[in-house]
Amino acid sequence: MAQTQAHSGQQHPIRLYLVVWGLLFVLSTFSYLVDYFGIQGYLRWVLIIVFMMLKAGLIVAIFMHMAWERLALVYAILLPPLLVLVFVAMMASESHYTIFTRLAFLGGAGS
Repeated sequence: MAQTQAHSGQQHPIRLYLVVWGLLFVLSTFSYLVDYFGIQGYLRWVLIIVFMMLKAGLIVAIFMHMAWERLALVYAILLPPLLVLVFVAMMASESHYTIFTRLAFLGGAGS
C-alpha cells in the first residue's frame, strides 16, 4: 500500500513580504532621490550601487527563499557571481596599472 505524503512547503507570514515590499519601495525612493538632488561624481555611483545591492539582497534572501536554504546551496548560487565580481575588479585594477605604466614610461606615445 503506497503511502501518500502531502507536500507541505514553507509558509511564511504575509507580513514579512509586505515589510520587504515596503523596504524595496523605500530603497527605490532613496535611489531616485540621488538623481533628484543632483548628486554627482563618485558619491552618486556609490549611493546608487549600494541601494541596488541592498534591493537585490532583499529580493534574493526573501523572494528567492535564500534566507531559509541550506548554506551549501546558498554558496553554490551566490559564490560564483561574487567571485566573478572579484575577478572583474582585479582585471580593472590591472588595466589601470597597465595604462599608468604606459603613460609614465612611454610618455603618452601610442604603440
